[in-house]
Amino acid sequence: MSEHPEKIAEGRYLRLVKRGSWEYVERVNVADVAVLVPVTAANEIVLVEQYRIPVLATMIELPAGLVGDEDGFRGESLRDAANRELEEETGFRADCLTLLARSPTSGGLTSETVAFLHATGLARVGLGGGVAGEDIRVHVVPLDNLMRWLSDRECEGCLIDPKIYAGVQLLKSGGTAAQGDG
Repeated sequence: MSEHPEKIAEGRYLRLVKRGSWEYVERVNVADVAVLVPVTAANEIVLVEQYRIPVLATMIELPAGLVGDEDGFRGESLRDAANRELEEETGFRADCLTLLARSPTSGGLTSETVAFLHATGLARVGLGGGVAGEDIRVHVVPLDNLMRWLSDRECEGCLIDPKIYAGVQLLKSGGTAAQGDG
């Protein structure tokens, strides 16, 4: 395989490339992707709900965001970006962010990987809801009731991002970063 992929098309945020016979997507101007697993002192997980155009549906997700994707944020650290995104989307800030794992999002479709971060010491500092153009609803759900709550949302027609299940399992197992991946 060639060392550098061949560019097929490029937009503002994504690049379609080809390496050998494999076509896939790369993010443009992104240093990393932070996926937060925020848990309150009362053992509640903070989730977000938003409409996602690619799947034409409302999704329940962990708060997440891109690192270094805009001019004002070039060079920011993963943890700074994670806390910025957590506050923008949910209105919470975290005192502590612990790397749980790094993982590809869809290895057959994109080169993108995500960093799962356990966010603790949460304090409500705003309303959340996202930035201009985003319409994010915030949900604070007891971890003991999470699976039932997700099932209810699915019955209402929401899609559930599987990263929620991965994030909860990483919490239970202590993550892979503790084993040397971080």
